[in-house]
Amino acid sequence: MTTRGEQVRVTAHPQRDTGLTRAEVAERVEHGQTNELRERTSRSLGEIVRANVLTRFNAILGALFVLVMTTGSFADGLFGIVLVINSAIGIVQEYLAKRKLDRLALLNAPRTRVVREGQLSVIPTREVVLGDLIELRTGDQVPADGQLLSSVGLELDESNLTGEADPVHHAPGDEIRSGTTVVAGMGRFHASAVGPDAYVNRIAAEARRFTRTHSEIQASINKLLTYITWVIIVALPLQIWSQWRAVGGEGWRSVVIRSAAGLVGLVPEGLVLLTSIAFLLSAVQLTRKQVLVQQLPAVEGLARVDVVCLDKTGTLTVGDIAFEDVEALDGLSVEDLRDALGALADDPNPNGTLAAVAASLPAPGGWERTGTIPFTSERKWSAGCFGERGTWLLGAPEVLLPDGPGRARAAELAATGRRVVALACSDEHLTEPTLPSDLRPAGLVLLTEQVRDDAHETLRYFADQDVAIKVISGDNPQTVAAVARRVGLDPGAPVDARTLADDPESLREVARATTVFGRVTPEQKRALVHALQADGHVVAMTGDGVNDALALKDADIGVAMGNGAQATKAVAELVLLDGRFAHLPTALHEGRRVIGNVERVANLFVAKNAMSLVAIVATALMATAFPFLPRHLTLVSSVTIGIPAFFLALGPNRRHYLPGFLGRILRFAVPAGAVAGLAVIASYLIAGSHYGVPKDQFLAQCALTTGPVSPACWEPGTGATITLLVVFFAILSVLSRPFRLWKALLLGAMVTLAVLAIAVPFARDFFTFNAPARLVWESLAVGLVGAVLVELIHRVAGHHRADGGDAGHL
Repeated sequence: MTTRGEQVRVTAHPQRDTGLTRAEVAERVEHGQTNELRERTSRSLGEIVRANVLTRFNAILGALFVLVMTTGSFADGLFGIVLVINSAIGIVQEYLAKRKLDRLALLNAPRTRVVREGQLSVIPTREVVLGDLIELRTGDQVPADGQLLSSVGLELDESNLTGEADPVHHAPGDEIRSGTTVVAGMGRFHASAVGPDAYVNRIAAEARRFTRTHSEIQASINKLLTYITWVIIVALPLQIWSQWRAVGGEGWRSVVIRSAAGLVGLVPEGLVLLTSIAFLLSAVQLTRKQVLVQQLPAVEGLARVDVVCLDKTGTLTVGDIAFEDVEALDGLSVEDLRDALGALADDPNPNGTLAAVAASLPAPGGWERTGTIPFTSERKWSAGCFGERGTWLLGAPEVLLPDGPGRARAAELAATGRRVVALACSDEHLTEPTLPSDLRPAGLVLLTEQVRDDAHETLRYFADQDVAIKVISGDNPQTVAAVARRVGLDPGAPVDARTLADDPESLREVARATTVFGRVTPEQKRALVHALQADGHVVAMTGDGVNDALALKDADIGVAMGNGAQATKAVAELVLLDGRFAHLPTALHEGRRVIGNVERVANLFVAKNAMSLVAIVATALMATAFPFLPRHLTLVSSVTIGIPAFFLALGPNRRHYLPGFLGRILRFAVPAGAVAGLAVIASYLIAGSHYGVPKDQFLAQCALTTGPVSPACWEPGTGATITLLVVFFAILSVLSRPFRLWKALLLGAMVTLAVLAIAVPFARDFFTFNAPARLVWESLAVGLVGAVLVELIHRVAGHHRADGGDAGHL
């Protein structure tokens, strides 16, 4: 069997124009000579399991779990079961999300036209095999390497390979490479290198790294985890040493159990899990709204966007233009112009304008095409040669018409919102994409664009959210401005991009002050995106054409239309599968929900870490036992952090994006956690001085591993746990604002569980609680003092500005 490594030495023999046979395709598939892409849209099941199980914090908790189990105190190993459940939830959630996203990505995977057994068919790009006869058309990505057999004005954007943005014309016999994009014309070639031997996979991988969406959440969480790791490294020996001093007389088992309790509190075991689940479920939710998320952080990224750049065609308008009429110039008859238009539109690879004309004007008889110059966005014109009937050109009026009445009339018509293209003629037979010297104006072709019925509402939504709109189009500026007015935008003075300077600073000034740009080249679209980014904006770019691909790739968030060019969808972070611009507000909501809710739950976890650190340091300084057993912190973490965080992470949240995610967390969670730690120590010392057993009897009556323990031994720990519950319920209450019915029910349910754990005999014995009435009131009083301080910290830290505004959502 031929291996992948040998494939590069395999040369496909010249194939017939009918392409490969089924037997030849099967043979190549058997030898592994396919274009199967190695890059996946999601992780494999094995990678999911490893990512959710083999983490540094799971390793720490796992080691502590094993140590606690060796002491025989199985109730204190409950955190290990929670750890397994958390990992299982993460694996199941990500796997289910992976299946949905993979199925959707498969449906929207790149496709390629191939000729096999004389029949042209469209297949997934990954099914292309060595030697396939491939047909390229405008908007396609070249899926493999090979030598061009035929070319009809084929031009490729090779910027991915060479960095040169200008399209490159290719003739039969030229070598073409995967990773390039067809911007004009059509052609056929045999695939001589596929899969890992072609450029496509390496280029795709490089492009993906280059356009990797920045996630403030992920970057902040990673930095936070680094901080916590160093805290654990320092706290680990300190906790073991202090507990050996305090309870070493009870034996090593007591030291292990008390040490484990403090260290378990330092581990944010559910934070990464809940962050991942929030991203994944948001992506799955968006797929139900016809939005394919190709990079999960893009959901968050869209919430940070403050400028949206729109390509008019396919975004503000439906994208399908309709032929309306033709006006003659220089005395030519309308009938002759209609015949010429019908002949031009009878093109095997028409662009959008020609396709619209073809839908209304049939091809006339007696017009034989002898040559074609395909349309490109750089030249802004196309041409067809028809022997004795001459050459007819269709393109932008400012390119094909001289200054004078014709161009003035075109501007007048464009100002009404119509799309106007010029028709010109020549006696020259064109073989190169150069305007003929005897170019004569012939007429004006009028086309209309249907404005999307949801565009006005969508743009008004963005205006309400303080998101600026920039309309960047290749069309006539006056036409673009007219469409902008129809959808409720104030276009101001539209700018013709041909007048723009290349200087970045002047471009920033124009981009800052202008709403509508016309006649923009692909490179200028990208330059405008760069100018807005240099001005401090987070930019989203939407588009559907090949000329949008460069700008989409460089924007912070690229949004492609599902009916757009394959090259455009390949570089976008989000794809609107049904092409509806109105889905963007939904994606924005999801991004805000993710950012706001992850911030909420991160505050809970970090507060617990800060509490544990303060308690560890305080007990070390006072040479006293750690206030809690692991089972106590398992209870507190479950009812005040774990369970509520899961619901809060998935609840609604429409808060506007605010920068400084990590700073806000640290400003609130660290002092709030410190207050909780100090309150716990105070409660523990107060309870220890009035309750429990005398110190000289503690070893005899309260050793954890020497037999039955007197219930009085449980009282100081019970008081500390009650205080901690009060303070953390206060933190949970602060982070749940503004309150809605579902949040009140959630908080009430968690308080009820905590009360039952202390009051119900079975649960009380399991968690080793003993709570005389006076102890309960004293512990509640200390907890209330801590709760008041939490409220003050909340106000000082400015969290009243950061709470999620989910009004009207339950």
